[in-house]
Amino acid sequence: MEIEKHRNLYASGALGIAIVLSTIIGAWTHYSVRALDFALSVTGSAKQQVTSDQAKWVTTTSRTTRESQVKAGYQQMSQDLAIVKKFFKAEGIDEKDLTISPIFMDQVYKQNDGGEKEFSLRQTIEYNSTDVAKVTAMSKLVSNIIDQGVLISTQSLEYSYSKLAELRVSLLSNAVKDAKERAQSIAKETGRGVGALRSAASGVVQVLPLNSVDVSDYGMYDTGSIEKVVMVTVKASFAVK
Repeated sequence: MEIEKHRNLYASGALGIAIVLSTIIGAWTHYSVRALDFALSVTGSAKQQVTSDQAKWVTTTSRTTRESQVKAGYQQMSQDLAIVKKFFKAEGIDEKDLTISPIFMDQVYKQNDGGEKEFSLRQTIEYNSTDVAKVTAMSKLVSNIIDQGVLISTQSLEYSYSKLAELRVSLLSNAVKDAKERAQSIAKETGRGVGALRSAASGVVQVLPLNSVDVSDYGMYDTGSIEKVVMVTVKASFAVK
């Protein structure tokens, strides 16, 4: 009986200890969960309008020639290039500032055509400049080249901003400030305050035309507009007091 009595006492003691430990663990877990809840995650943004400071103009000259006239076709392309170079020279552009591709030749395929083969010849002339206004004005004068019998078209006219990396740094700082203001506004409604920044992760850079709201998860870079808006976002987490 004495042994059985001691066994019951040991069992009761062990049960009591287990209950106490369970209470402590439960309280600690509850405290941890509550502590994790004392953080507020918000998204802040910042944007700035910029003016493109670089322009790239790519034009393409082309000719179609039959197989027996390929040599003559190349000669015609050479004459076309001379006219294009003369156009740029008249605008004060040195030939060394042009990037001129080799002449590319592709066969023109036609259905049910048993005649002589035809080939398409094409050549690109690229001009890059920091004088955005000049490049824009020149691109509108391409008809002057066409009037001389040259088949030329604008392949692309692109505008870019060279100081994007530096601007991104300052915008990220402003985006964090915006995120904190948003967090303070939310916390104020619950009678709390915002503490230190716990974490921050920047989003992709969006370079958009003016008044555009078309953004992408992968970022956008508009090259068709001279005036642009650069926008960055930051997802930030703040301690709540």
